[in-house]
Amino acid sequence: MKIHGINGLTLLDYPGKMACTIFTGHCNFRCPFCHNATLVLNPDSQPLISEEAVFELLAKREGRLEGVAITGGEPTLNKDLPEFCNKIKEKGLLVKLDTNGYNPDMVKELISRKLVDCIAMDIKAAPENYAVATGLANFNMSPIFESVDLIMESGAKGLIDYEFRTTVVGGIHTENDFIKIGKWLKGAKAYFLQGYREGGDQLKPDGLSIVPVDTMEHYKEILLPYIPNTQLRGVV
Repeated sequence: MKIHGINGLTLLDYPGKMACTIFTGHCNFRCPFCHNATLVLNPDSQPLISEEAVFELLAKREGRLEGVAITGGEPTLNKDLPEFCNKIKEKGLLVKLDTNGYNPDMVKELISRKLVDCIAMDIKAAPENYAVATGLANFNMSPIFESVDLIMESGAKGLIDYEFRTTVVGGIHTENDFIKIGKWLKGAKAYFLQGYREGGDQLKPDGLSIVPVDTMEHYKEILLPYIPNTQLRGVV
């Protein structure tokens, strides 16, 4: 695993759990609102953290940590992700995966081998708007649809906990996105609308803006008939 960052203790990245967060490098998307631009575009410029160092940290926090959240970048680009997750599980810890859903084969392997306990999948936009939201032309939605179906079906069977989430960005999203997303994700266990933040290590912030709270609340009201457990997150 190519690990480029670690947060030794967090209550935010694995909701309801005391966790450690692992940051991997590289991503197959180029979302203009991304706040981890360096990890996406030039991860090799960041320090490389060995797996040994990670597990030494986990050992020091034994008895305090409940799980490990793996984020990025896009973690599923790492072919050795299943083996890394297995090592974490052997320590008696839960594993949460953050993913963009573009590698459904990896997601399926992790679920089938019981190597992940919770998945948070980013829903970038309504299907028709995915190319804009991901910064990629001629976007192929098939892997996204496959991952969504797999996660929802696995959640319904009790194999994993999961959530879907969208960072809501002025200049990218409109009311129509959330009408379409609501119909697409109808019956999902949980869906979060996250507030966009300006500044930091962004990819292409020009033309993007924070969405007002009342507009976020309006989008939430649109979604509630389809996904009753729709909530706002990171909205001030």
